[in-house]
Amino acid sequence: ARAKLAGTGTRLVRADAARPPFAPRSFDVVLVRHLLWLFADPAAVLRRWCALLRPGGRLVLVEGRWKDAGLPLAEVTALLAPLTERLHTEPLSGDADLWGGPVGDERYAVVASPAPPRRHSEIVDVHLFLRRGDEVLLARRANTGYADGLWHAPSGHVEEGEDVRTAVLREAYEETGLRLTPEDVRVALVMQHAAPSGGSRIGWFFEAVHPAGGEPRNAEPHKCDALEWFPLDALPDGLVAYCAAGLDAYRAGDRFVLHRHAPDDPVARVAGVPGRAVVLRESGER
Repeated sequence: ARAKLAGTGTRLVRADAARPPFAPRSFDVVLVRHLLWLFADPAAVLRRWCALLRPGGRLVLVEGRWKDAGLPLAEVTALLAPLTERLHTEPLSGDADLWGGPVGDERYAVVASPAPPRRHSEIVDVHLFLRRGDEVLLARRANTGYADGLWHAPSGHVEEGEDVRTAVLREAYEETGLRLTPEDVRVALVMQHAAPSGGSRIGWFFEAVHPAGGEPRNAEPHKCDALEWFPLDALPDGLVAYCAAGLDAYRAGDRFVLHRHAPDDPVARVAGVPGRAVVLRESGER
């Protein structure tokens, strides 16, 4: 092959076809002939091959099913479906010139256009630190399926069409009955958080001062089994680690924080587990 291609500017690389040693988005076309059926995990191999393509690139497969070998077309297209935007298939069994004579088994080509990479998106949630002097209000989660039995600040997700301030006012009312106004809340900090599962979100933490909005009450007893005030310097055990990191940053006056769990971290803050918060420097800091 090297002799045949000498002088053409072609570079030949001998490597593992299941894990090609090339950077993502390196090629306009990846052409593979009668190879996919040899791999134990063809789905994983197809993902790697598709990742090699630049936007608008094509994966071209020539495959077949003969005797007890190969892959049927239906199986290959099913494997490609979640990876591609468009698929074109072409039967090749009827073209005897391709095979040196007539064939009676299934031979085909597939031209796949991989789906463009998805734009990254993250959930946005809001949290309320309601202050009463040196105390902060916390709620204990119950019957939600996530972090039940742990303490957390009143919080929730931003809904479609909301801004973060509108969302924290709504969540405060839904969870504690407080009728806060936009003038009652101030931004305390912003945190990007990643759960042990790897999913990430952006948390906006607001503060308000009691008695703004009225007297808090447990407005969602089906999701919360306790609502209590705690001193900021004597917070309870059993805090959601995400919230605990937010409270630490709030007390320290840090405004922008990263908090990314390791995969085996507990959801709760537990003694002995390293803290995951990283404070980001603000403009003008030296």
